[in-house]
Amino acid sequence: MPFRRPFALLLAACVAVVSTACSPDTSVDAGSSAGAGFPVTVDHVYGSTTITSRPERVATIAWANHEVPLALGVVPVGMSKAAWGDDDGNGVLPWVQGSLDELGAPVPELYDETDGIDFEAVADSAPDVILASYSGLSKEEYEKLSKIAPVIAYPKTPWGTSWEEMTRMNAKAIGAGDDGDELVDSLHTTIAEAFAKRPQLAGRTVLFTYLDPTDLSKIGFYTSHDTRQGFLESVGMKAPSEVAARTAGTDEFFVEESAEHAARFADVDLIVTYGDDSTLQRLQSHPLLSKIPAVAKGHVAVLKDATPLAAMANPSPLSIPWGIDRYFDALAAGLTDK
Repeated sequence: MPFRRPFALLLAACVAVVSTACSPDTSVDAGSSAGAGFPVTVDHVYGSTTITSRPERVATIAWANHEVPLALGVVPVGMSKAAWGDDDGNGVLPWVQGSLDELGAPVPELYDETDGIDFEAVADSAPDVILASYSGLSKEEYEKLSKIAPVIAYPKTPWGTSWEEMTRMNAKAIGAGDDGDELVDSLHTTIAEAFAKRPQLAGRTVLFTYLDPTDLSKIGFYTSHDTRQGFLESVGMKAPSEVAARTAGTDEFFVEESAEHAARFADVDLIVTYGDDSTLQRLQSHPLLSKIPAVAKGHVAVLKDATPLAAMANPSPLSIPWGIDRYFDALAAGLTDK
């Protein structure tokens, strides 16, 4: 499911289109020389990757990596088909479609990553570099991709790369490091302004969960390593004591706790979860989960399954300006007694 592998099966993206047939100029501005600023070296979990000259074709795999080149004006030659959060069935999330429209570019080739990385499709794109700084890329997958082109893997923890790290690493790899820094600063301002408009969220203790409706004997939740929980902490909310303890003892982005230990979540002010219109009722009628104070009060923000807003909870360079106000509104509404 996309919840347990935070959208790992959704997007493998790519790159700089250099064909003169394209209407927009999608290459990265290199100043007076196409090789200015190179070589560059990017450190990651499997060592470091040196890119000797400016990539003209940049492939990306895994969730949201393609958004960095797009945000910097570079149109991918291919990306994975969005399998979750797509609102119109075209295989592209709305903020990605919006960026393509602004650049006057058609939808690139879509890779189907339902069963994992489509190595053949990536190879067929003939990339100069493969961006995967936000991913759960295994060593075997990394080595296989490295036979196609230089690969930028994640920095430390699988699926634990913040959107800021992803932006900076991917931007550096395509020769746009300064632009990446400027993008991060701009998005920080956007986020801070949106959060400040919802003062009721500041300092609240938040738990981001995935509660399997077919098995409520377990409380599945994201650690602070994950971008969903980690993002909310970064903007001014707090981790519950159980999340902090479990995060300190693992590199995993998602863990579970028996519902019999529901009392460990007594300090939670707000629960964020995926679900539907019946989710809160199911939680409040459960003999164990209903004892969590936040559940009893109805302080649960339910992000409707497979909607763009639910996908946006895993923040990325293009989804933040698209939906940050809507996201914070949903969280603030979750603090209302029900």
